[in-house]
Amino acid sequence: MADAIVSVVLERIAALVEEKIRDEVNLVRGVKKEVLKLSVDLNTVRNVLEDAEKKGYKEKSIKDWLTWLENTTYEMDDVLDEWNYSILKFQIEQSSSDHADVVPPNKCTVRFCIPCSCLCFKKVSVRRGIALKIKQVKERLDLILAEKDRFHFDEITSQPSDRESWRGQTTSVIDKDEVYGRDLEREALVSKLVGEGGSSEEGLIGGIRVVSIVGVGGLGKTTLAQLAYNDSRVMNCFELRIWISVSDPFNEVEIAKGIVASVEKLDEPPKTNQLEMLLQRLKESISGKKFLLVMDDVWTEDDTKWKPLKNTLKSGGTGSKVLVTTRNERVAIMMMGEFIKNDQMIHRLGVLNDEDCWSLLRRIALCGKNKDECEEFENTGKKITKKCNGLPLAAKTLGSLLRFKNTLEEWESVLNSEIWELEEVEDDLFRHLFLSYNELSPTLKRCFSYCAVFPKDTRINVDELITRWMAMGYLGSNADDDWKVRGRGYFDKLAMRSLFQDFYMKDDDIRIESFMMHDIVHDFAEFLRKNVGSRMKNTTCKDCSHLLVSRVEKYRSLCQCEEVLDSTLYNLQFLWVGLCGLQEIPLEIGNLSELIHLDLYGNRGLRELPESLCNLSKLESLDVNWCSRLCGLPQGIHMMKKLKHLYNKGTDSLKQYPQGIAELTSLVTLDKVFLCDGSQVGWLKNLNRLSGKAALVD
Repeated sequence: MADAIVSVVLERIAALVEEKIRDEVNLVRGVKKEVLKLSVDLNTVRNVLEDAEKKGYKEKSIKDWLTWLENTTYEMDDVLDEWNYSILKFQIEQSSSDHADVVPPNKCTVRFCIPCSCLCFKKVSVRRGIALKIKQVKERLDLILAEKDRFHFDEITSQPSDRESWRGQTTSVIDKDEVYGRDLEREALVSKLVGEGGSSEEGLIGGIRVVSIVGVGGLGKTTLAQLAYNDSRVMNCFELRIWISVSDPFNEVEIAKGIVASVEKLDEPPKTNQLEMLLQRLKESISGKKFLLVMDDVWTEDDTKWKPLKNTLKSGGTGSKVLVTTRNERVAIMMMGEFIKNDQMIHRLGVLNDEDCWSLLRRIALCGKNKDECEEFENTGKKITKKCNGLPLAAKTLGSLLRFKNTLEEWESVLNSEIWELEEVEDDLFRHLFLSYNELSPTLKRCFSYCAVFPKDTRINVDELITRWMAMGYLGSNADDDWKVRGRGYFDKLAMRSLFQDFYMKDDDIRIESFMMHDIVHDFAEFLRKNVGSRMKNTTCKDCSHLLVSRVEKYRSLCQCEEVLDSTLYNLQFLWVGLCGLQEIPLEIGNLSELIHLDLYGNRGLRELPESLCNLSKLESLDVNWCSRLCGLPQGIHMMKKLKHLYNKGTDSLKQYPQGIAELTSLVTLDKVFLCDGSQVGWLKNLNRLSGKAALVD
């Protein structure tokens, strides 16, 4: 998680140095030097974060150091928010002078009153306040850098990653007695491997068919490949069988060496590192021979690394097959090349049922125990199995943990613990998921770990998730870019990496509408977030279906549950809280100046929005869908310069639109607008970014 926020803040600083310092130099004079130093420090620390995060999940001192770094970086992110907000505030004040005739009723008069130096003071106070905060963050970061040196972290280099050493080389050897519940999966895969297909069939490269096993880490992809590889029908079908453990990086030279050594039955691989010589030798070795090549644990999406080897493999005999295991469906598609339409050649591996999962866990956990002991632990053991949610690696990990716990109380302690609270599970299970996580960009890391705010077994709506990502600032703020499209792209990348499951699509739509997370993947996401320290606390509100997430560093969204709107929250600069069944919106909502997304969906008793709402100058999205009794929008809506999306379906009572709506030039979405007469159509002439299904009602 530290890598994610550090990278995001570095991007923000780069943009700020390029734009804000140039355009607003009078507002922040004297800060540029400190900001540039801060950027250098963050770049220095980012170079060791890969090693630090890998070691930090086991060593408490490093974990504490990462938390310190993460919290400090969040503080810098807050300062950048404050900086940008101060500039926007002055712009709004200037704009408001042109609308002096628009004055909210006395009862709704609200001043900006969050404790922030950039709001109600002269520019010199703003400048000094921001400069002081940046200096303070810089001093803390200097201490963090000094502390870093005692850990002797390795910096990022061009050397191969540790993925292969973490996982170890895989082989084709398997003990079938240790495998449970994969009979149907094996039959389906063997059928694809031994079945013949003409070269014109989709999924072929020349005369070679590519079959892929895709699934999340720990699901048993390698095990299934081993079962098929050692099946007698497969052994009798192919003249040559070759097993290559690929891992990362995808080294075509080493892969070619391994294939040649296997085919020619060499004691050691060829000495040469010349790819051309190796491929020619490989071509001669397999020419005309029907082979099965298993490429286990492939990660690269780079087609240029695969093509030379693919073209050489075409010299094999008709009916040759390549079996690939991967966590990433994009890899499977890439390796099928131009013949990607045959979805049947992608085998998406499922989870084990509860009975098979218990059998696997029991074999390990109860090994060496007598019949009476087995009966004593069985009931609790089956309940513990539920934690695995069908993931074989989880069953093996928990089974190994339970094997050395000899009392029922110890087993019940495991049952009553969260997966991510068990240190042994962190070491043996989560490190496999870290492999997938570390492949993600910093932004995707934040998007993925955020999903932990949804309770387990929740069916998550994709559009809602994307809106929340936007509200948290994960999708950037480029005004010329569509955050919905960008968010959908991020979701697709995570889905293709098998981090989500149980997709639902409408019959007439090819896009995923909702999904679920595997419990272990959810536990892992929760594990990633649990070290944010004081910056994160999760709780739920009574009678509220949404998780209340109170983040001291970023309270960006307001949606569902009135009871938490007490006075203590208004001392916070940022808020994510819930509202439901509202009759009115408190005037103090105008104090939540960092709010980006306000979701009032379905509050059918809500009749009006307070004028103080217009103080939310950073608000980008306002959702009043199905607020059926809402009669009007605030007169000062022109102050909400950043508003991009106004969702107002089902607002049949909304018949008063203030003229200030014509000044919302950032507006992209407006579902419906009511105009009293034709002369008001001119209000919309400047809304040239407006798209979607806006309807004019007169």
